[in-house]
Amino acid sequence: MASLTDLSLKYRIFMRTYRYRQTDWSPGAVLRKPLARARVAVVTTAGYSLPEQSPFNDSIPGGDYSYRVIPDGSDLNSLRIGNRSDAFDSSGIEADKNLALPLDRLHDLARTRQIGSVAPRHFSFMGSITAPGRLVSRTAPEVAAMLREDEVDAVLLTPV
Repeated sequence: MASLTDLSLKYRIFMRTYRYRQTDWSPGAVLRKPLARARVAVVTTAGYSLPEQSPFNDSIPGGDYSYRVIPDGSDLNSLRIGNRSDAFDSSGIEADKNLALPLDRLHDLARTRQIGSVAPRHFSFMGSITAPGRLVSRTAPEVAAMLREDEVDAVLLTPV
C-alpha cells in the first residue's frame, strides 16, 4: 500500500490541504438477514465502462460524477478503465478486472452458498472526484434506488 511520502510533491500538498467532507454515517446500513441468504452487488470507483458505454469524462472540473451500470454476466475483460488520476497505477486492475469488480469471486461465493446470490447489476464510478457535491446529491441516490429495486441486501464497495 502506498503512503503519502510515495506521492509527488504536488499530490502531497493537495492531500494535506484538501477540505475533506465530514459525513455522519450513522445509523448506517444493517444487514437484515444472514449473509448466506443475502443478495450482493459491487460498487467500484475503478472508472470501468463497457465498450458500448460512453467513457468517463476526465475533463469535468472536480470529476465526472456519473456512473456506469455493469450488468452481471458482462465480459470483464472488455471493461475499459477511465480513472482521472495520474497518481494511480492501474496496471493491477487492468491485468485482473476482478481486483476492483470481483464478480467471478462473488459467483464462487454464491455457488458455495456463502452468499445468497449475486445482484443483476453493479455500478462503476470514476475515482478521484474532488468536488463530490453532485455525486452526493444526485447520482449516489440514483444508484441507491436501483440497488433497492434489485433487492440488494449488501454492497461490496471497492474504492480504487
